Amino acid sequence: MRVLSFSEKGCIRKNNEDSFLVLSDHGIFAVADGMGGHRSGEIASATALRELEKLAPRLKGLTDQDLEGWLVESFAQANRVVYESSTTEPENAGMGTTLTALLVRETSALIAHAGDSRAYLWRGEELKVLTKDHSLVGELVRLGQISLEEAEKHPQRNILMRAIGADQQIEVDCQKIALQSGDVILLCTDGFSNVISDQELASEFSQPGTWEECLERLRLLILERGAPDNFTALCCIME
Repeated sequence: MRVLSFSEKGCIRKNNEDSFLVLSDHGIFAVADGMGGHRSGEIASATALRELEKLAPRLKGLTDQDLEGWLVESFAQANRVVYESSTTEPENAGMGTTLTALLVRETSALIAHAGDSRAYLWRGEELKVLTKDHSLVGELVRLGQISLEEAEKHPQRNILMRAIGADQQIEVDCQKIALQSGDVILLCTDGFSNVISDQELASEFSQPGTWEECLERLRLLILERGAPDNFTALCCIME
């Protein structure tokens, strides 16, 4: 498996509140998009990923049946630490973060998710979104109250319904997928997915050339479009 990534603050934000994690030895990969005043957003995202990293050594003795439990507990631990910091340290009040994680074991993978960062699967020239956005706008789309086109320009599209550190408990979406040779799993923050549509992403993935060239084209495209938010992408290529 090959892993490619980039993370940038974009053209408007003063600092990068996104974080990403690559622990190839443990098969753990994750992205997080922090929120909060001053520098609290970057503290929240980095804290959540640090908790995953601390718990990663426990994976060595686990069977495949135990992996989802490890992910749920890791998210719960990250939530506890971020929530405690946000409620006890005034400078971090209100901070939180999205968290989308991928756990790869041989021919299968688990996705765990909270927030509006995303995981995509590219397989056989088709792109599939593996996660659902835990946002107000995402919920309105699922309820049929607004269209996808309306969601892209909705003034409240940044309001999250679920995030690490937002409450004492966190609900985690988990799913397992069987991997195939040639699969590509992309994890990204909304600074990426809000600027490049799913159709454009599929088109770029279909172009000839290396994956390094593809990711660089996408990075430059976001910058050309003004990169209004921090943006992060982490690409796992199954070879």
